[in-house]
Amino acid sequence: MIHSIALSLLSLTPSASTATGLLTAHFENILGTSLDLKIIASSEAAASTAESKVLAEINRLNEILSSRESSELNVWRSSNGESIEISSELREVLQHFEEWNLKTDGALNPASEHIAKMWASEIPSEGARENAVKEVNQAHWSLDEDGATRLTDTELKLHSFTKSYVMEKAAEEAMKEEGVAGVVVNIGGDFVVKGDWAEKIGVSNPRNDAENAEVLGYLQVNNQAVATSGDYRRGSDIDGVHYSHIMDPRTAEPASEVISATVAHEDAVTAGALATAFNVLGVAASIDLAAQYPEASYLIVDKEGAEYRSENWPATSVEKSAISLVNIKEKLWTAGQSLDINFELARFEGRARRPFVAVWIEDEKHKPVRRIAVWYNKPRWLPDLRSWFAAKREVEFDAASVTGATRGAGQYTLVWDGKNDAGEYVPLGKYTVFIEAAREHGTYQLIKQEMKFDGKAKSQTLAGGEEMTAASLVYKAIK
Repeated sequence: MIHSIALSLLSLTPSASTATGLLTAHFENILGTSLDLKIIASSEAAASTAESKVLAEINRLNEILSSRESSELNVWRSSNGESIEISSELREVLQHFEEWNLKTDGALNPASEHIAKMWASEIPSEGARENAVKEVNQAHWSLDEDGATRLTDTELKLHSFTKSYVMEKAAEEAMKEEGVAGVVVNIGGDFVVKGDWAEKIGVSNPRNDAENAEVLGYLQVNNQAVATSGDYRRGSDIDGVHYSHIMDPRTAEPASEVISATVAHEDAVTAGALATAFNVLGVAASIDLAAQYPEASYLIVDKEGAEYRSENWPATSVEKSAISLVNIKEKLWTAGQSLDINFELARFEGRARRPFVAVWIEDEKHKPVRRIAVWYNKPRWLPDLRSWFAAKREVEFDAASVTGATRGAGQYTLVWDGKNDAGEYVPLGKYTVFIEAAREHGTYQLIKQEMKFDGKAKSQTLAGGEEMTAASLVYKAIK
């Protein structure tokens, strides 16, 4: 959910003194979500090589730690009762789980997947939950000098901080390339920032988490990791009630008190572990745990919307656009109205570069009134966005990123707040939404839909195609 758009090998270096440019790349289907990559380097060749190293390291570790059938983890899970030699990476992650299970009083447990499946479509009985607590909270393996022995047949999934572990290893590989001064790895809204670079990261609002929605605040990160965990992008809906995908292994129930937790720490595993644990533990216990890590900074949001910040959390505020209400005789949009623009990019086998995407709004006179998003890697490809480019719109570059709970690969939501590019509310009436996608050396698709905005809530499903398989518009009016 990164929103950064940057020129390939531009002479822009917010914190770097020796690098000469910034290369960005966007991929889907990476660890079940998306990868956004920034590499600060002295040449495009060095940046491209570093990009390849990042992808190769992620793929290598995925073959070890994922739940896919061919992974080392899955092979070991099938070897109940005998010591099996395992890789140093799998051993390290298993040791991390042992340590964090103790540090969090059982809040982090790789067997929580067993509980999550129980809550997939129905509320499990009290007896089933009691049995699950017993099954999950037992020793599932033992480690020795030569290998690891699987002690139970309970399903294990290396969630929580494992993604952060993979990201840090990948970032370290990129930094080994000569000419690379800095790297930002963003997978599904979690970040690892290394080298001579300071990344501006916004914290997603868990109750308004569209890609371009107003964030809760910003922090500047250098040689740190940032992880966010929350209930708002995944989970299950049972009898009209949403339940988090994050399970409390001590009760066999979904976490409910905390809806979002963001943690920044110099160690990626620590950031990922604390972010997940805070969701399970609740506010008071989370603050107690955080006291053991004074170097960590955090922002916790509870189910009532109250925010809890560590003392070292940066005192930043969100910049708001100045609003000038002109032509007061016309009925204008108000703060109680918004338009959600949802779309899903086509999924391809394996990892795939995200296509170039432009989303904007035009009025009845076909005049562009609001640029919602322009996503692309290199400006020489921008003409592939034919409708956008034809209007000769000026493109601004925003180097800020956004951290938020992990979402599915290719699934995006953007929001229009009823303002034009000058920050003014527009009059109510008919407007056309444009969603355009073009893949490098590939296909092109343009979706456009007129909608009347009159203060009455409505929704519209849009026909999909080769690049965007599904899309919809949801107009939310004043309640």
